[in-house]
Amino acid sequence: MAYHYPNAVLMIFCKAPVAGHVKTRLSGALTPDQCVEVHTELSLRTLDLATQSKLCPVQLWCSPSIEQPFFSSIATRYNLPLRQQQGHHLGERMHHAFCSVLNSYRHALIIGCDCPSLTRADLLTALTALTEGNEIILAPAEDGGYVMIGLSQPHAELFDDIPWGTPQVLAKTRDRIKQHNFQHAETKEQWDVDTPADLLRYYALKQT
Repeated sequence: MAYHYPNAVLMIFCKAPVAGHVKTRLSGALTPDQCVEVHTELSLRTLDLATQSKLCPVQLWCSPSIEQPFFSSIATRYNLPLRQQQGHHLGERMHHAFCSVLNSYRHALIIGCDCPSLTRADLLTALTALTEGNEIILAPAEDGGYVMIGLSQPHAELFDDIPWGTPQVLAKTRDRIKQHNFQHAETKEQWDVDTPADLLRYYALKQT
């Protein structure tokens, strides 16, 4: 396949759709099985976006185990390589993933599976920013985190001692970037599906 950026890779971080372990913040409004359905739908939407954009090669990084049947079916459906997430927290897992791929690719992006506001244009903006010399690209999220990060070489300091899962993630990451004088760029602000209000917003988006 001819890619626009063959020297870059897009890594999708995805959890296996196991009841009680995905979209738990929706559990007040949905049953565990319904949470699984939402997670699966969002994951497939993300995979459709990534693969149909044809911007660069795509990999699926799996948690907790690459052996989950869901991941095997995804690998077949989308013809994607599967990789195992490794690390005790999200920062370690992302740093490990970047270290693993940046020996083979010049640039790399990580996205999650629950951000319906991301578009092909956002992915293109991120890849272009990296190829133009930015060391880091971020897609800030309305909740104080980020939904995408891109690097051209590993930077452990971006992932160490960050309060993952809190509204301080983006601010702390920007502080690290400023502290180390990294050249960076950002896409427009995004939103992901964590709360019942986010889910309603997603359903409204689907109607447009």
